[in-house]
Amino acid sequence: MAPYEALYGRRCRTPLCWYQDGEAYVLGLEFLQQTTSKVNLIQDRMRATQGRQKSYEDKRRRPLEFDEGDHVFLWVTPTTGIERVLKSRKLTSRFIGPYQITRRIRAAAYEIALPPHLSNLHKFFHVSQLRKYIASPDHVLESDEVQVREDLTKPVGPVRILDTQLKQLRGKELKTVKVL
Repeated sequence: MAPYEALYGRRCRTPLCWYQDGEAYVLGLEFLQQTTSKVNLIQDRMRATQGRQKSYEDKRRRPLEFDEGDHVFLWVTPTTGIERVLKSRKLTSRFIGPYQITRRIRAAAYEIALPPHLSNLHKFFHVSQLRKYIASPDHVLESDEVQVREDLTKPVGPVRILDTQLKQLRGKELKTVKVL
C-alpha cells in the first residue's frame, strides 16, 4: 500500500487523472487536439524567448583566449574570497594585478601565478574573471601591499588626525574630525 493510500484511505488523484477508480471518463479527440496545440504553442514561445535572450548575450560576449606568459588583471568578486579584504575603500578598483598566466587548463580556465600574500586563494580562474593587460612603457604599477590574515581579513584603523572643525547646529556645538 502506498503512503498516500495508507494516510487517506484512498488512491492519490494527480492532476493528470482527477477521477476515482471505476469512473468512466472518456476524453474526446477535440480535447486531445486542443491540448497538443497549446503544448506546441508554449514550446514555440519558449524557443523564441530563449533565442532572443541568447542573441542579447551573444552581442555582449567576446571570445577571450590567453597564452602562457600573458599578463591579466583579476576581477575581484565575492566568489574569489578576497573582496572583503580589498574592498575596504569605497573607490577601490574591481581589478587587481597584473598577474602572469602560467598555464592553460581548458579553453575557459587558466592557472595564474599569484603573489605570496594571496597564496590562500585557488590559483585557477575562469576566463570571465580575467581581463587582458596591455603593457606600455609609461605604465607604472604601484602594488598595494595588503596584509592578509588567515581568515582573509585586513586590519583597518586610523593613521592620523588631519583636521578638526567645530560646527554650530541649533544651539549645539558638534566637533568633526578628518582622519587618515
